[in-house]
Amino acid sequence: MSKRKRPDSKAPAQSMTEQEKILYNLIQSKQDLGIWSRDMKRETRLPDNVVDKSLKSLLGRGLIKEVVNVQFKGRKHFLASEFEPSPEITGGQWYNDQGSLDSEFINFLKDQCLKHIRNLKVSTVDTVADAVRRSRVLKDDYSSQQIGDIVRALVLDNDVIEMRSNGLGEFASIPTGRVCYKCRRLPDATKEHRVGAMASIPCGVCPRIAHCTPGGIISPTTCEYYRKWLDF
Repeated sequence: MSKRKRPDSKAPAQSMTEQEKILYNLIQSKQDLGIWSRDMKRETRLPDNVVDKSLKSLLGRGLIKEVVNVQFKGRKHFLASEFEPSPEITGGQWYNDQGSLDSEFINFLKDQCLKHIRNLKVSTVDTVADAVRRSRVLKDDYSSQQIGDIVRALVLDNDVIEMRSNGLGEFASIPTGRVCYKCRRLPDATKEHRVGAMASIPCGVCPRIAHCTPGGIISPTTCEYYRKWLDF
């Protein structure tokens, strides 16, 4: 469901030109996904100068806003002001306001999750998420799914082992067959991987790598961070 702000009590259509109405209605119809300026021109078939002038007017009156699309940062992307952009556009909580992957925060959260997995000996995503919440080290609340992204990134970093509980011994508190995690490295060696291969490429700190697929919204072919690493 789209996150939608309370609409302005003013009726914006009253003072719009016909071209502005066409563009505003199109942008509004895209809800929290918004639309690229070139797609607007293609769908409305309005002249480029008319689109540019109308967008400038709508922006100046606060009826629409330009947002960063983390997959295509060079494109001008617009939303109606009453909507908050979808995580598909912003990258979600793993990206900062400039649309860049927040590697520093991700690494901090990785360290917190790793600490709790180590203390718990064997844990599930839910028990790690609960431990992170109880620690109160984070300003915002993170869902088990989001913490799961971080834990799976730790698996890729080779810090954590993913396995299934057999219900015996150290797994006694975890239902048989359930996916769980335990630390692979000793406490004094937990940061060795930061200078390794996985730390040097953006995938090593990206918690959304599990959702990255060729042709998908998150894709190696459209990821500018991966492209910059290849160029380097």
